[in-house]
Amino acid sequence: MAELNRLFELRGKLAVVTGCRRGIGLAMAHALAEAGADIVGVSAALEATGSEVASRVAAAGRSFTGYRVDLGYRAGALHLAAQLNRLDRGVDILVNNAGTIRRAPAVEHQDEDWDRVLAVNLSAPFVLAREIGKAMLARGRGKIIFTASLLSFQGGINIPGYTAAKSGIAGLTKALANEWAGGGVNVNAIAPGYIVTDNTEALREDPQRSRSIVERIPAGRWGRPEDLAGVTVFLASAASDYVHGAVIPVDGGWLGR
Repeated sequence: MAELNRLFELRGKLAVVTGCRRGIGLAMAHALAEAGADIVGVSAALEATGSEVASRVAAAGRSFTGYRVDLGYRAGALHLAAQLNRLDRGVDILVNNAGTIRRAPAVEHQDEDWDRVLAVNLSAPFVLAREIGKAMLARGRGKIIFTASLLSFQGGINIPGYTAAKSGIAGLTKALANEWAGGGVNVNAIAPGYIVTDNTEALREDPQRSRSIVERIPAGRWGRPEDLAGVTVFLASAASDYVHGAVIPVDGGWLGR
């Protein structure tokens, strides 16, 4: 059992989590800290002091460093990557989780919404993976985790930009894994199902839509951000050293229905 526990041990590791302020990113950062990793958190609205994520990481006995960055701008992503690569220690785990969504039928989906969603959900994750991945490859080790979606597999309704971006994340995961697996860098993704977050608030507030969603989920409930904790630690740890290019659903059985 002790040997098994060591497979999931992250003590001494440095993990970067984007979109860490709330929801799935907050749960991921907390889980990684509980497993022993120090955390660098990134969010467009991260508080300078007193953030919940900083408090949770501190309670786990790990260090927290925060960066307030809007990843909707290429310059912001590049500047963040440069800062991360100048840290006193290398980044061992990169969790590309930050995301945004715009809901509108395709015929009403504005160019600015399309551009914003793809910038945050696809372009910034690629830039960060590319820049941090270079350093990981030079060291011969590293873990990169993308947040994909059920919309990496399905088309969805009224979210064309989000679907395009998350489909792109699934492809990017496989492409980078093909290139980097031999260099000791694991690239994988987690595809959350219907999780209670700000992004799904509109769906949950629609009684008919919310009921139809739950009825289709074999587990019979909406997911919670904490449901992503275990798979995040797995993909960040030595337990997943032979896992490359996987897009792992955490969806209560939705895709199996």
